[in-house]
Amino acid sequence: MVRRKKTTIFTDAKETTTVRELKKIIQGIMKVEPENQQLMNERGTEIFDDDKQLSDYNLSAQTARAQSPATVALVFRQENGEFESLDITPLSSPPELPEVMKPQETQAHDMN
Repeated sequence: MVRRKKTTIFTDAKETTTVRELKKIIQGIMKVEPENQQLMNERGTEIFDDDKQLSDYNLSAQTARAQSPATVALVFRQENGEFESLDITPLSSPPELPEVMKPQETQAHDMN
C-alpha cells in the first residue's frame, strides 16, 4: 500500500515492478506526474530509485501480503521544486467492543 498524509492507495504490484512503473500507477490515481513523486520506505530513511525493482527494497510476496501489506511512503514535489516532508497519518484503530458484544464466559458446571 502507498501512503501519503491521510491517503492510502492499495495496489497490486509484482516483485519485478520497477519504482517508475509504480509511480505510473500512482499517476493514474492521483494525477501527479512521476517526476513529481518520490517513493521511500515508511520511515523516510531510504528514497527509492526509479530504475530499481520493488524486490530491491525487500518488497516481495514474503514481506507484503494482502492481509498484511507493505507500506511505501509517497511525497509530492511542491511549487518551489522541493519535495514535501514525509507526513503519514496513523491508521485508526477500531473502538473497544461494548460489554454486551464481548463473549460471555461459559459456566464451569452444566445445568442438567
